[in-house]
Amino acid sequence: MNQLPLDDLTAAVARIRGLLLTEEKVDRAVSLLAQAIKESLPGTPGAGVSLMDAEGKRTSNAATDALVEQLDAGQYELGEGPCITAWAAGKVVIIDDLLTDTRWPRWQSAVASLPVRSVVSAPLIAGKETLGAFKIYSALPGQYDESTGKALSLFAETAATLLAHIQSTETPLRMSESLRVSLASRDTISRACGMLMERQGIGQDRALQQLIQNARVSGVTLVEASEQVATRVPPAGS
Repeated sequence: MNQLPLDDLTAAVARIRGLLLTEEKVDRAVSLLAQAIKESLPGTPGAGVSLMDAEGKRTSNAATDALVEQLDAGQYELGEGPCITAWAAGKVVIIDDLLTDTRWPRWQSAVASLPVRSVVSAPLIAGKETLGAFKIYSALPGQYDESTGKALSLFAETAATLLAHIQSTETPLRMSESLRVSLASRDTISRACGMLMERQGIGQDRALQQLIQNARVSGVTLVEASEQVATRVPPAGS
């Protein structure tokens, strides 16, 4: 497992804070963050950061190498994967071994030939808004556990607050509207997930994956698919 001693973790978080405090542009900030995450966690071959809008579309992204670009591209093309789930659910997602994890079958199949086995992705949450997610990849299985997830959450708390500030400074008027839409979208997705969980007796991860699949099949956004679930009246007796 890739674990970071508490003193080293504190120093790494402080370093990320120092890097981002000096930045005024979002694109450069996410690039610095991706590189800092990779350097802070020993044995991590690649890291990436994606910022997303209220519909889950990337607005800015950075990767430390071509492998991360490929892994990320597959997620956004297919509309499924750990990064999208981390953003939509607002929680850390850990893959112990991609060969045996079946939560995202199409993405799993698409990246099967690439040298990646372990993945962890953490949401970037500032207040009530989820700005996006960052992720790290390893070629070996079983490299990340809950302690890694907690470490990434500490990075995320610091980074998200600073990235939100950079975004609002760079585009103050648009950011205000984006925040309003994002908060409404988050409530809609959460409400639809809760309905599916209650109606079908499934967990949150499965409910979210079903929403993402519904959106892709119907050719609509995740929010629109969630609205369809929220407004649909279930059959009598169900």
